[in-house]
Amino acid sequence: MARVSASGPLDAGRALRARIHAGEATVGTFLGLGSVTAAEVCAAAGLDWVLVDLEHGGGDEEQVGAITAATGAYGVAALVRVEQSERIRIGRVLDAGAAGVMIPRITSATEAAEARTHQLYPPMGDRGVASYNRAARWTLDTGALDRADAQVIGIVQIETRAAVDDIEAIAATDGADVLFVGPQDLSSALGVPRQFDAPVYQEVLDRVVSACTAHGTCAGILVNDRAAAEAALARGFRFIAIGSDATLLAQSVRAATPHRPPFPTTPRESEIPPCT
Repeated sequence: MARVSASGPLDAGRALRARIHAGEATVGTFLGLGSVTAAEVCAAAGLDWVLVDLEHGGGDEEQVGAITAATGAYGVAALVRVEQSERIRIGRVLDAGAAGVMIPRITSATEAAEARTHQLYPPMGDRGVASYNRAARWTLDTGALDRADAQVIGIVQIETRAAVDDIEAIAATDGADVLFVGPQDLSSALGVPRQFDAPVYQEVLDRVVSACTAHGTCAGILVNDRAAAEAALARGFRFIAIGSDATLLAQSVRAATPHRPPFPTTPRESEIPPCT
């Protein structure tokens, strides 16, 4: 009988987490089409990670396992944005093999810390313990239970005024590996919806990067294209999402189709990130 390797579905995630904590820049995209094949294409194209969007995307929890397996074959970590920071929602996607979770609508360090407890097994947290799942290779790698706490990637979204007010404490929260700006939500919360050149919005971006730098946390943001990604990197962001599978496809179709205006059609639209 072949010996079962200690490796598992979180290998790509472990490598990604190490890169994040080493200060390396990583680039990925959101997955909103609900397509396992689209996720695999994104992984094959050379991204560092993909993020299944269960808040706004068209997929559901049932697809998370298939996506982690498909992208993991390319050494690409699959992350998941859960709808909300409930214990059961976080535990289910981690059991399915997700390398980490993005938590939307966090408003304080207290909420960030509570969300982290749902990502960890007892005694450090309250994640339910089971091994008949993809994360533990269907009981063939029960050692995954011992490694999981040190491997799971925690991503906290900064998209509310309250989060900005508590940004230093959130950045210092244990397990908040990435603070991720949601541009549309954040600009709306600041009273300047989609006005990404507004001084108040620009100031907050600098505050996020500064807080992350001070506390050894990674700053992340969603952008539309390569030029915007390079500008974000120069500013100090290190976890960059370029659009989504849907928007990248739409842009490619527009660009390749004759007698059509380039996508997007107006300067204002070109500044709007595709999701938050």
